[in-house]
This record gives sequence, C-alpha cells and structure tokens, in this order.
Amino acid sequence: MKKPNTSIVPLIPLRDIIIFPHMVVPLFVGREKSIKALEFAMNNDKSLLLAAQKKAKTDDPAPEDIYPMGSLGTILQLLRLPDGTVKVLVEGKRRARIKEFVNEEDSFMVMVEEVEEESDETVETEALIRSVIKSFEIYVKLNKRVPPEMIMSVSSIDEPGRLADTIATHLTVKIEEKQALLDITDPAKRLERLYTMLGGEIEILEVEQRIRQRVKRQMEKTQKEYYLNEQMKAIQKELGEKDEFKNELSELEEKVGAKKMNKEAMKKAKQELKKLRMMSPMSAEATVVRNYVDWLVSLPWEDVTEENSDIDAAESVLEADHYGLKSVKERILEYLAVKSLVGEIKGQILCLVGPPGVGKTSLAKSVARATGRNYVRLSLGGVKDEAEVRGHRRTYIGSMPGKIIQSLKKAGSNNPVFLLDEVDKMSSDFRGDPASALLEVLDPEQNHTFNDHYLDCDYDLSNIMFITTANSLQGIPYPLLDRMEIIRIPGYTEYEKLHIAREFLIPKQMECHGLTDKNVEFGKSGVLQIIRLYTREAGVRNLERKMAAVCRKVAREVLKKGKDTNVKISSRLLAKYLGIPPFRYGRIEEKDEIGTATGLAWTEAGGELLATEVAIVPGKGKLTITGQLGDVMQESAHAALTYIRSRSEQLGLDKDFYQSVDIHIHAPEGAIPKDGPSAGITMATAIASALLKIPVRNDIAMTGEITLRGKVLPIGGLKEKTLAAHRGGIPMILIPKENEKDLKDIPSQILKKVEVVPVSHMDEVLTNALVFDKDKGLFKTVEREFNSKEITASDKENNVVIRH
Repeated sequence: MKKPNTSIVPLIPLRDIIIFPHMVVPLFVGREKSIKALEFAMNNDKSLLLAAQKKAKTDDPAPEDIYPMGSLGTILQLLRLPDGTVKVLVEGKRRARIKEFVNEEDSFMVMVEEVEEESDETVETEALIRSVIKSFEIYVKLNKRVPPEMIMSVSSIDEPGRLADTIATHLTVKIEEKQALLDITDPAKRLERLYTMLGGEIEILEVEQRIRQRVKRQMEKTQKEYYLNEQMKAIQKELGEKDEFKNELSELEEKVGAKKMNKEAMKKAKQELKKLRMMSPMSAEATVVRNYVDWLVSLPWEDVTEENSDIDAAESVLEADHYGLKSVKERILEYLAVKSLVGEIKGQILCLVGPPGVGKTSLAKSVARATGRNYVRLSLGGVKDEAEVRGHRRTYIGSMPGKIIQSLKKAGSNNPVFLLDEVDKMSSDFRGDPASALLEVLDPEQNHTFNDHYLDCDYDLSNIMFITTANSLQGIPYPLLDRMEIIRIPGYTEYEKLHIAREFLIPKQMECHGLTDKNVEFGKSGVLQIIRLYTREAGVRNLERKMAAVCRKVAREVLKKGKDTNVKISSRLLAKYLGIPPFRYGRIEEKDEIGTATGLAWTEAGGELLATEVAIVPGKGKLTITGQLGDVMQESAHAALTYIRSRSEQLGLDKDFYQSVDIHIHAPEGAIPKDGPSAGITMATAIASALLKIPVRNDIAMTGEITLRGKVLPIGGLKEKTLAAHRGGIPMILIPKENEKDLKDIPSQILKKVEVVPVSHMDEVLTNALVFDKDKGLFKTVEREFNSKEITASDKENNVVIRH
C-alpha cells in the first residue's frame, strides 16, 4: 500500500464557504494571520490548505474551531487592495487532512496528509452517476441561480469523485452538509450522499415554486377585480346613476354625529369612517368597517329609561306576580328606596340561588316591571367560550361583539335589568373560561370600563342591574361568587304551593284551556292531594303540569257533554283524572312501637318524615347500618350508640351489653339516598327503645344532631320539617334548643297545631319520647343520680334535667 504524502503548508480558515477539489474561487482575505499565510505561500510553492471554520463569526479561530478536512490548493492570482485586504484566486487540487498545527502565532502552519481517492468503476457507480446527473438537471431547471450551461459541463465528467465535487459546489445547502460531503473520501459513497441531498433540495424547490404560482394567481385576481371595479365606476358615472355607497356613507356620518357616545368610541367611529371613504365599496375590508360603525351607532351608550321611584307601586307589582319570596322583594324595595334618596347608585349584582321551578327567572321580569327598566336575559348554561362574553376580535371573519353587548343592543337602554341565567352551569375548555371573563362584568369597581374585544373601546356597565340565577353555588368559582350578593330562595312550603295553585296556576290553566269557573271547580282537598301525592318538587312546575292535565280532561268532557258541564275536582276524583298517585308522604305511626322512632328530614322538595328502625339480635357487638345512608349519617349512628353505651348504668343496662348482641339500624325506602347529621337523636332514641324494650311514642317526631356527651346540636330546614310533621298528623316535635330562634319563620297556624319542645340534651329526648311507666320504676337510676349530692362535673356542664 502506497504511503500518503505529508507536507507543511500555510492554512487559510474560510468563513461560510467550502472549497472542493477542481474548484476555482476568488477570496477576499482581511485577517492578519491569513494575509501572512498567503505571503508565505507566494514566497514558496504557492501551495496552501483551505479549510472551513466551524463558526463563521469567530474572528480569531483556534485549532479546535477549524474542520480537520480541507482542500489542498494553489494560488493562481493575488491582488492587494487599497484598504489593506487581499483578493486572491485559488484552485482546489485534492483533499487533505490536518495532522497537526505546527505554528499558530503569526500564521497557521499545519502538517497535512493528502487523501488519495480510489476510483473503482462498477455498474453501481455508473448507475449512481446517471441518477445524480438526471437529478442535477431537474435541480438546475428549478433553481434559477445555477446557469443551464452547467448541465453540459457536468454531463462530460466521467470521474465519480470529480462529478460529485463539481455538483456539490453549486448546491445551496448548509456549510455543515457540504463539509460532510468533503469528509467522504469514497467517491461512490459521496455520490450516494449527494443524490440524497439533491432529492431533498428538489422537493423544497418544488414547494417554493407552487407557493410562487399561488401568490401570482392571487395577485392577478386582485388586479383583475380592481380593474373591473374601476370600469364599473366609470360606467356608473357615464350613466349618471346615484352612488349608493356614498349615500350610505353620508347616512353613517349623520348617525355618528347624532349619537351620544363616549370620547373614545366617537374617535374610533370617525377614524373608521375616514378609512371607509378611501376604500372600494366591493372590498371585504369595507364590509368589516361598515359593520363595526353600525354596531357603534346602534348601542345605547347614554340612552337610559326613567326608573320608577314609587315604592308602593313597585311593591304591589312584586306581590301581584309572586307569592312569598319575602327576602328578595325586600332587597328590591331597599334598592329603590336608596336610589330615590341618593339619586345615583352603582349597579347591583344579586344572585338568586334555589332549586328549579321556584320562580327565579320570572322574578327578574317582575323586578324589571317594578323598577320601570327594560328587561334582557342571557342564558349561560353550557357556555364554555370566553368570546361569548367578550366577543371576537375584528381580525376574524364573521366576528361579532360578545353576548353582553349584543343583549344591550336588544334592550335598547343602558340601564336594564340584565338576567344572567344558570350562572352555575358554565364550563371551560381550550377556548378560555367564561367565568373569568364575567369577573369584570360583575364587579362594580371595574365594569364602568368593560372592554369588548370587538368594540375595542370601554363601555360603561355600571348602571345595569345584574341578576344572576343558580341552582347551586358549587359550580360557581369563588372569585365570581365574591362579587355577588347571595339571596337564597328555598322551596315552597305546602301552604305556599296551595296558595300559588289557587291564585295563579289554576286561573292561568283554565284560561289556556278555554274553561270558566262554571266548568271546573278545584276544591282545597283536591289541590292538596295533587301537591302531596302527584308531585314531589321544590317549585311548582310539575304542579302546573298536573293542573294542565286535569284541565285537558275536563275540556274534553265539556266538548262532549256541553258548555254547561260542571266538574268538581276533589280528592276522590283525582285517580280518574291523574291516575294512580306516584308518591306517598309520611304519616303518623298507628301505635307506639319498640325500636321505631320518627325523625324529620329536609329535601329540596320540602320536609319529610323519616322512620328509623332498630332491631336487637344475638351476636358479638356488630353494628349494621342499612337504608343507603351517607357517611355523615353513619357517623351519627356510631355517635348515638356510643352515647347509649356511656349511659348504660343510668339506663339500667349491663356495662357489656353490646358484646352479646348485634344492633341493626335501618331507614326504610332504601332506594332513596339519605345523609346529614340531624337524625342523630332519632337513632339514639330508637336504639335505647330497642335495648330497654320500651316503646317510643307514636305522636312525637324529632330532629337534632347528637354528640358523644349527649348534647343536642342545631340543624337546618326547621320550617320544612315542622310542616312535614303537621302534614303527617304528628302533634309534637322535639327540636334543638338553639333552633328556637327559627320558629319565627314558621306560620302561626302551624304552631297552634304542632307543639314544639326544645331540648338541649339526649336525656330530655328519652324522657319525652319513651313511654314512661311509673309503676315499673323505670329510670330510677337516673332519678337517683340527679337527686344525690354526687353529681359529676360533666353532668353539671351538660345541665341535664330529666322530666317524668
């Protein structure tokens, strides 16, 4: 094998260029080291190494900054320029690899090793040569920078290595890719790599060509439209027709001049009109600008309706439209009173929270009627795009303002009652969070400068009276909730439903079905049966549907028998008109029973009687709880049992009674989920009754949370629970002493028929609830304990009093 030639030659580091063998290139040399290297080469055999820098920005490259493979070349011509730089014409001869740097001080001197190329002409090499030449022809046709004459020059080259180097010179690829070609010493592999690079470049050039053609076609189309528009203008001018666009412009200018709006909006309107005058009426941009100005002039910037300041008239409107809802009506009347005294008041944001069908949405209409304002409603159920609130920017095709601005245009005034319905049913996705966008709308400190994306100028929302509705507060983010005044609307009581049905629903449905008072009469007992047995809801929607069903059947009878037909709807006839009752309600137990206590529960549909049963069976102390009870209710059962165990001695039970029996607590109607702490004293009473074999009075119901020390804690929903006891025929209820303050909410006619006994300790509950027999001497241990002098500190704290 022939030993490679080595020699010491000067080095010229190259920026942004790779010089291949057989390539003649002019260079401009300005660096001092490079100029000295050229002088050294000129004084000797004119040989030098041309190698590329790895980074073109490096002014003083170190050995590691230079690629090791370069071209050993010869200086053909050298010319010194007036500015001190040197123009040199060099020719690459062959590849050479840097072995080591000999001198780095004045100029780069390197020891190089010439790389010999082995030319092995095979069929594969010949195929590669043809493929590369063919690809290069396509490349030259697509790339206008390469002269077509190069195709002829390249086609005449037979050597694969020289062919690859010549074509690589004309490729517009990165320096790193050209250096990779220079590093390949095998001509066949170099051709193969070059063929791959040519394919990639051809693909890029074809895409560029398609883009250029598409842009060219678009430009030609635009020019054609402009030319035709100019022709149409000239024809219209010759015919003397009126310029409709100019008429429209003048109308818009008049509207803008007459419209009262803030300074920012007025400035925007005038700027857009100025743009519109300079545009072609047929252009797409002109339509966008015209629509924008239309929106500006159609909004009620300073248009307000006069408010009703007569509080008595407003109160009569609210009372005529809705029965009950005392807290909401009071809040509206308070607002009107403050408004009449102060003159101006910031917009109020009320949030009405309550179950479906209690009249939240219709109440907003009544508020608008009572205050004399216009009414507008926006449903937020299912809204999950921030642009629904803030609008789209005008850059989008078909963009519009948000629903807030659109609703104000519909309202026609800047101080309407604005109902945001179902505010708890919004959601968010990748398009944004509408609840966050509402923060600005519902904040009295910010909404005077509400900025809609479409309008792109501030709009004052502070005069609007916002009312939001929700079924639950759980779906409302806390920052949004913090900006609203929460008014809870509980479900209607049975008496309220009866009044609403007789005063509002029945007359409405009779009118809708063409009936008169002579055709149908609804008795009080019949309406109560419909409420109790055919509906179970907090509101009155289903009740209205049942009334409509009865009226339809009566209307059919009237049509068959004549207009003088009279039907009296009583409780006995309901099955004929409405079918079998789908619901039932709790009734008083028929007799005193052991292990069964009657509790009181609250649901969205109102109060209910909740029976609790306890069975004692032989076992090993296991406590079983059934009836689909929630975690809180199960914990109350454990607390009740622990209390009974702690009072076993006073109750006359063995200390280890629970180790020989299993206790099973069950709440009937097992398909209905139940939860909450208010059944604690009910379960404790039932357990005590079952263990002591003493019946529980059937004429008592109870509610209250129990602690391990036997204290009775307050509960909620007392009004609904008391009404449920009255409906079930129970004459006495036990309630926590701390709930005495809530008795003022209960109608007086109910309190006359139901005795309410406040209790503070579980011992009082047992004394009232269990059937006490003095002859049997029950509770003697408890009586003896309280009569003795050795009363414990905990009993004193609990303030326990046992009444017989």
